Amino acid sequence: MTSTSPASPSSPQPAAATPDILYRERQWVPWYWWIMAAFIVALTTATVSLNRSIVWVIVPAILLSIIAVWALLTWSNTVVQVEQDADGTRWLTVKDAQLPHDVVSRSTAVPATARRNALGPQLDPAAFIVTHGWVPEHVMLVLDDPEDPTPYWLIGSKNPEQLLAAFVPDQVS
Repeated sequence: MTSTSPASPSSPQPAAATPDILYRERQWVPWYWWIMAAFIVALTTATVSLNRSIVWVIVPAILLSIIAVWALLTWSNTVVQVEQDADGTRWLTVKDAQLPHDVVSRSTAVPATARRNALGPQLDPAAFIVTHGWVPEHVMLVLDDPEDPTPYWLIGSKNPEQLLAAFVPDQVS
């Protein structure tokens, strides 16, 4: 006679399917900003420590370097990512916001030449925008979601065509 017992808490459980990452981009500040930050740290340290002891060189240099690195890393923390979950839904994640692909009715890449108009006179104040001055191209995703008053997302991207191909491949022409 065989008896069956319920699975014990220590028995392995099937892991939840991790989503596939189709596209990922981190928007780092340009490399020359690091050189400018180093120059500003050096100039400020030299100004503060003029005709003073070595402590006035070391302490400001360390403190200002920490502040400069923190600022540049904070400005570089934007990650644009497209994931596909187990049921086939693709999700665009930007900072803490997520957008499923099935609410996007139209999409387009906004070239650098159209950036000024997209962020200026043609901008809808209700739009969701994530942009940086050092990322010249954007992706515009027009939404068709009756539960969301946001008309569109405007997201800065280094590779807008690749982002669109990963997120809404059926809309790429």
